[in-house]
Amino acid sequence: MPEQFERYQQELDSLRKNNRNRKLTPGKGVDFTSNDFLGLRRSPTITKAVIGAVKDGVPIGSGGSRLLRGNSPEHIELEHKAAALFKCDKALYFANGFLANFAVLTTLPKRHDLIVFDELSHASIREGVSSSFAKSVKVPHNDADAVERVISKWHPTRLKQAIAWIVVESLYSMDGDFAPLSDLLQIAERYGAMLMVDEAHATGVWGKTGHGLTERFEGHDQLIAVHTCGKALGVAGGLVCGPQILIDFMVNKSRSFIYSTAPPPINAVAVSAALDLVETDIRRREQLRRLIEFANQKIERLFGIKGSGSQIIPFVVGDDQPALRVAKAMQEAGFDVRAIRPPTVPEGTARLRISITLNVSESEISMFFDTLHEVMETIAPNRP
Repeated sequence: MPEQFERYQQELDSLRKNNRNRKLTPGKGVDFTSNDFLGLRRSPTITKAVIGAVKDGVPIGSGGSRLLRGNSPEHIELEHKAAALFKCDKALYFANGFLANFAVLTTLPKRHDLIVFDELSHASIREGVSSSFAKSVKVPHNDADAVERVISKWHPTRLKQAIAWIVVESLYSMDGDFAPLSDLLQIAERYGAMLMVDEAHATGVWGKTGHGLTERFEGHDQLIAVHTCGKALGVAGGLVCGPQILIDFMVNKSRSFIYSTAPPPINAVAVSAALDLVETDIRRREQLRRLIEFANQKIERLFGIKGSGSQIIPFVVGDDQPALRVAKAMQEAGFDVRAIRPPTVPEGTARLRISITLNVSESEISMFFDTLHEVMETIAPNRP
């Protein structure tokens, strides 16, 4: 090994020693780990739309950034459709949700602004916050009072035109719980702040018409919603939805947008078809809600712990090694579920992240939790 690579090897060895090494493994077994909540990843309707578009000459690649040759009619059509569906002034399509979050947070909050973000925010939010010129403060999870205390202390001392940005997920990816959006929007209104909501795990699943948990606030001048297209929508990308002036500003000033090759136009076709399905096929959403309720009731009956109430159910084991053993035993029993360890989750909270999707049935959910109960009796019988 070349000498200059030794430092990387040392870090990898340390990760292996502490059971923190990550490896790429293919999905195998009954799906309890993906974010394909509505089962659209293999949708015949979306597939048909893509095949038709290819036959009509829609290119696979974009050929450049959106501001050069890469701005296709398919991108424009998708953004117009998204703006109409999510009832916002304008939408901007990015290649993925990570990039969309990063672009918002590195472009819109300015040097003298304040970003207040939840301590359990996704890595894409954290990366955006750390790369922003704005001051940032992390607050305890889902604590709206803490958010207001920080902003109320900062507000009288702020420079003229400085803005506070409240940044949260609507549905948290590792705990499966919901943000207090009503309270946070009221705080934003009191202080002239902006509320940025990452709807990654709620888009397509929650809200009266599947628009996510910001649906009842759509069109609010102080709201930016980021709708991920690679989870319930089954495709790829991220849509930033908000006031026109802010979207126009991002087109002009966001380096992540300006200097990135545009997403493939064919992806925009697929996302557009997925949005149509969310609007018209309410049975999928209703079926998923039934499975979510069934799964949450099942875990409470078997383990005496309250479910998250969402399609993401955390089963906290504690230490890394037992969590890995439990996951391996479940995989050997035919269920694809993974152990999530620090630093993705806090120390001492290694867990199974159980994802409920339309790729499973009630009977498979029942078998999954029955098997988990048996595995826990063997591996961690004294778990609280």
